[in-house]
Amino acid sequence: MKPQLLKVTSEIVHSFNARQDKAPNINNRWHYHPELELVYFHRGSGTQFVGDNIKIFGPGDMVLVGKNLPHYWKYDEAEVELDGSQPFATVMHFYDNFLGDSFLNLPENKTIKATLDSATRGLQILGPAKKKIAAYMQEILTTEGPRRILLLLETLLAISECPEKKVLASLGFRQNFEEADKDRINSICEYSFANFKSKILLEEIAGIANLSPNSFCRYFKLKTQKTYSQFINEIRIGHACKLLIEDSVNVKQICYESGFNNFSSFHSAFKSVTGKTPLGYQSKFLVNNSKVKPSLAG
Repeated sequence: MKPQLLKVTSEIVHSFNARQDKAPNINNRWHYHPELELVYFHRGSGTQFVGDNIKIFGPGDMVLVGKNLPHYWKYDEAEVELDGSQPFATVMHFYDNFLGDSFLNLPENKTIKATLDSATRGLQILGPAKKKIAAYMQEILTTEGPRRILLLLETLLAISECPEKKVLASLGFRQNFEEADKDRINSICEYSFANFKSKILLEEIAGIANLSPNSFCRYFKLKTQKTYSQFINEIRIGHACKLLIEDSVNVKQICYESGFNNFSSFHSAFKSVTGKTPLGYQSKFLVNNSKVKPSLAG
């Protein structure tokens, strides 16, 4: 995908940015920036794009995005609380050389440097460490002076020591930033999200991109390292995962609700994207979640 360069607001009084987003879809487009980004989601859910990786996200998820790595979080219909007291996400932006060009090359910082290098493909942070990292992020929001920098270092150290991290973008993903492409890619994304529940003809999506069908196929594969069929199936499977987690309709209904015409193709695509069957995915989620919320055990 072709991302849009985003100018992150800078502050004269701070060496890095930290904020809470009180509304979803603040940066509702495919974008990148030279700062690393650490995001922790408090509420809301939707589809996450990091490089060429597509998956669903929800409350409690935490991601570290490397510099210049394209990313995009598209929220589903948001359940906005009336008082607006709980943020959708806590977000931090910082440069890898925020303490100088040589700091990360110190022998003591080897693990932190390795983690930030790994973040060039995006890191999903998993497990109990998220709670400690989220607490550091919260404290940074209300801290001034040197302790603010120390807290950022504590945050990065906790991430580097976290044993449960998942790399998101594929090893073959390559960023290629051409300004002229951003509107075309965003149009493709927006149309795909609006229409993924229906059959999208090649001629139809090629017309959105203002290309011939053959040219569109070459263009999309060149820019995303995947075919459009793979891309739209990943969006559909992400939606199916959300419905499976909600556990409100049966699997066959989910198949058609997610844009598939038959159960066989749905089952095959689901296993290809997630590595699990639909029921296997749902069962694993419910079992894991029951450890936190016993009321779901039944």
